[in-house]
Amino acid sequence: MIVIPAVDVKDGRCVRLREGRADAETVFSEDPVAMATQWAAQGAPRLHVVDLDGAFGAPRQTALVAKIVAAVAPIPVEVGGGLRDVAAVESVLESGARWAVVGTRALDPAFVAELGRRVPQRVIIAVDAKNGRVAVKGWVDLSDLTPLELALAVRERGAVAALLYTDIARDGTEQGPNVEATADLARRSGIPVLASGGVGSVADIAALAAVADAGIEGVVVGRALYTGAVSLPDAMRAAARGA
Repeated sequence: MIVIPAVDVKDGRCVRLREGRADAETVFSEDPVAMATQWAAQGAPRLHVVDLDGAFGAPRQTALVAKIVAAVAPIPVEVGGGLRDVAAVESVLESGARWAVVGTRALDPAFVAELGRRVPQRVIIAVDAKNGRVAVKGWVDLSDLTPLELALAVRERGAVAALLYTDIARDGTEQGPNVEATADLARRSGIPVLASGGVGSVADIAALAAVADAGIEGVVVGRALYTGAVSLPDAMRAAARGA
């Protein structure tokens, strides 16, 4: 299992939200590129970059995201936030991102199938859960699908590299990830899963690593790294011990 630092960008700054709420924002750096290179220098095997302006509307940080990707090369980067058409996905990949993270539009079977044809194995599907349902449109609305139903639907269309599972109620809280739900989704979907949301300690990472054989490929860590509650080297050691 790998540890993936998150670099969330909003209004040109590096921020973290609490429970996905745009009105619960903490600014951690005025220079997201410097923040990304700091994680790279500490040995991060991958970065998770999100254009939060895109998640809540239209992508506005495209140029900044491209700078981040270039600054940390050759470390692979997954990029998400407002990628709601094929052109947006292809633009992110052309900027140097290894994977594009797609959320809301993943509920459209035809769209997922088209991505499978155009950019096979370059898409990560964000499965954002709230009260047992998949949340969409920047986590504002709830769909009728369960996380597993969405996972099985995208699996049928092939070419999805991984699922990014987030329990919204835990995101940015540092109260611990939903280990059981994450492992269950990985086992039952048959698709590699990246865990996200709630990591607040090295023990949380160790708990995920202990069930990594269910199909948990990595864990995205945000606020805990920025507050210093978790150091990246310690996190990576905990993740490796579960391998």
